[in-house]
Amino acid sequence: MTGRPGPDPRNPLSGKWILAYCGVVGDVFKALADPTRRAILDELQERSGQTLFELCTRLISRHGLGSSRQAVSQHLDVLEEAGLVRTRREGRYKFHDLDTSPLRTIAERWRIDS
Repeated sequence: MTGRPGPDPRNPLSGKWILAYCGVVGDVFKALADPTRRAILDELQERSGQTLFELCTRLISRHGLGSSRQAVSQHLDVLEEAGLVRTRREGRYKFHDLDTSPLRTIAERWRIDS
């Protein structure tokens, strides 16, 4: 039991309650709420597969964000927990890649069929 309240059985639209308010989708909204994390996603969208050093450099030069490496690393952890960033190791380097599949899940929820 997670301690979260469940959907209201009297509400016929509550079938999507879990999708909207629990788990990964809620984490995606939390991750997107921060402007620094959005800037990181913008940089990874432009060029995926960057190291922490590359991301810090681009955030300073292109966005004027002087966040420390530790702060950017913590933002990357939040993005990774939300499923928006995937990491891979090659030797001693850690590369960060953008994953948009959680955004597609959210968009699919409100998709309007024509």
